[in-house]
Amino acid sequence: MLETLISIGKILKEIREEQNLMLQNVAKQTDINFTLLSRIETGKRLPTKEQIKKLASFYKYNKTELLKILISDKIFDEVKEYDKTDISIEALQLAEEKIKYHYSLFPDFEIENNIKLESRRFIGNKAKLTEWIMNIIEKETDTAGTFIDIFAGTASVSKVAMKKFNKIIINDILYSNNIIYKAFFKPQNWDKQKLREILSFYNSLNSNKIPENYFSENFGNKFFENNIAKKIGYIREDLEKRKSELNEKEYSILLVSLIYSIDKVANTVGHFDAYIKKPIRRKHFDIKLIETVDFNDIQIYREDANILARKIKGDIAYVDPPYNSRQYSRFYHIYETLVKWDKPKLYGVALKPKPENMSKYCTVKAKDTFKDLVENLDVKYLA
Repeated sequence: MLETLISIGKILKEIREEQNLMLQNVAKQTDINFTLLSRIETGKRLPTKEQIKKLASFYKYNKTELLKILISDKIFDEVKEYDKTDISIEALQLAEEKIKYHYSLFPDFEIENNIKLESRRFIGNKAKLTEWIMNIIEKETDTAGTFIDIFAGTASVSKVAMKKFNKIIINDILYSNNIIYKAFFKPQNWDKQKLREILSFYNSLNSNKIPENYFSENFGNKFFENNIAKKIGYIREDLEKRKSELNEKEYSILLVSLIYSIDKVANTVGHFDAYIKKPIRRKHFDIKLIETVDFNDIQIYREDANILARKIKGDIAYVDPPYNSRQYSRFYHIYETLVKWDKPKLYGVALKPKPENMSKYCTVKAKDTFKDLVENLDVKYLA
């Protein structure tokens, strides 16, 4: 049976043959020794991480998938030396626990599985339309100067605009969106290893031993399974205690990594206007690091769009205001509470704080408010 299992050598050979490539040509194009490549394909030798990168690039194949197979081969080579199956299985179980807590048995292999900006559930998210939007903007305008995203929301449009424009001005009235922009885009150095170690500690926490806290007492067994809610509350409180040892970028990244990670385990349909009133299935909860985006010339605001319009100037303004009566600050009140961490008194079945950041674009005043915005935006183009 073992002979039928997929191995890195076997998959590399299959990829090459599917592309009708001779091994000699692959060796020449990748600068990897022909004999070495032959030994890799026949399973007599494992490739290095760098060789996998070269081959993945040359074959235009998913690098992460190849690395997964390589690591599984390396693990198997380690445990097959032992005759007793139970020892091998226990060793693999121990390795699994170590990997969960980021203590890799093989530090020379590192597979990033970070959270992308577009992965958050958010009403009105334009992630699937961004390329189409930007193609129209490019077709209809003649500028690559300053792009203003004045109702940025998830910032998926701004992220694509960074490939086309020299400067970005990004704005949203929500506290949670504002810190998301700082985490993903703020041009500031940060210590990735330090943050990994902090997240490793958080992911190793035993929820059963965490006492009840503000977050679990209010949101446990409603918006989140109670043990998960306890863990969220503990982590949020600990982040506040660590704030003095983190710069703004690092603090924002950790908090936003928490926000994006809890979105995956929330007992909701994608927002916090209500929770699903059924028994909550237990879920595994870990925090993953977000995947930041490098862009140097960006200004980040949290202001009323109509007030900000009078202060800024650009070449094009992308204007995507709220389009119905539902207030975003109410839909995402848990994220707002997590960011502000003011532990407000909560009201109603949905456990919301007192209203704030209420947009006129969600009221009968929307038409006049929009007219005022357009008249005061100092730009060449509106999109």
